[in-house]
Amino acid sequence: MNNRHDNPWVISQVRVPYGHTDQMGNVYYGHALLYFEMGRTEWMRQGGLTYREFEDMGFFVPVIEAHVQYRGRLFYDDLLEIWTAASMVGRSRFRFTHQLRRAGEDAVLFEGYTVHPVVDESAKPIKMPPVMRELLERLGEYKPEKP
Repeated sequence: MNNRHDNPWVISQVRVPYGHTDQMGNVYYGHALLYFEMGRTEWMRQGGLTYREFEDMGFFVPVIEAHVQYRGRLFYDDLLEIWTAASMVGRSRFRFTHQLRRAGEDAVLFEGYTVHPVVDESAKPIKMPPVMRELLERLGEYKPEKP
């Protein structure tokens, strides 16, 4: 796999199903976190490791913080691009940054992040395992721009 340090974004696509919309035809706001999870799953897969394989190694990554900003509207049958990138936060946590866009458009409609510690089977935080560091090296670490 290519080193992607110049572009740490993994882009996956999903079409909005009817069941993800509210009475007004908008994607229900709570589904942003579901799409973020889909992006994290594909980010790991793109790096050569699935969540299931990671968990089979005895590592788990619960969400301990989540933030979403809604900048536009998404609708039933829209083809979404889920942009996902990751960065280290300390020794045992990492942060996924997410952007949702309508395919083929530049506008970021939903954006946010989730923060995850790596924990063992007893839910005890542990130092970042080498396999996770390797994923960050392989896919590139996201460096947010400073204002």
